[in-house]
Amino acid sequence: MESDRPQKISIDHDDYHAEHIGRTKKGEQFFLTTPFEPAINEKEGCEYIALFKFDNEGNLLEHIIDEIGPRGSYDENERKEKYLARLNELGEVKYCRIEVKPFSVERNGVVFGLITREPEDKEDVWAVELLPGNYMAFFEPWDSGEYDT
Repeated sequence: MESDRPQKISIDHDDYHAEHIGRTKKGEQFFLTTPFEPAINEKEGCEYIALFKFDNEGNLLEHIIDEIGPRGSYDENERKEKYLARLNELGEVKYCRIEVKPFSVERNGVVFGLITREPEDKEDVWAVELLPGNYMAFFEPWDSGEYDT
């Protein structure tokens, strides 16, 4: 079962959650996304803007995570401006498939990344989930480029 652990996943560019993925002019792979912590019980959730950069082998090189705040507590135009500023920082880009290794980083006690989830029982399968928020989940075959929401 351990042999089925994903070493690298492919993500195809699309017009939804993978709208801003591809390569920079320098050849780095990138993924600009908007993770979130859902509100649970009394705890307010939080929204973020996250920019992840990877080398050609899919190793995480750099991450920039901006805390936006709880849903409804921020100015939507300011959020869009911050998102576009992160995108513009990349310079000239080509939107295309990326192939990256699962990773995790922590910021203020929150875990971010493409995180491997082990099977819980014999009927379960390996997965890679985009956290926080789990709004993209990847399953075998790891090179399909497709995800579930």
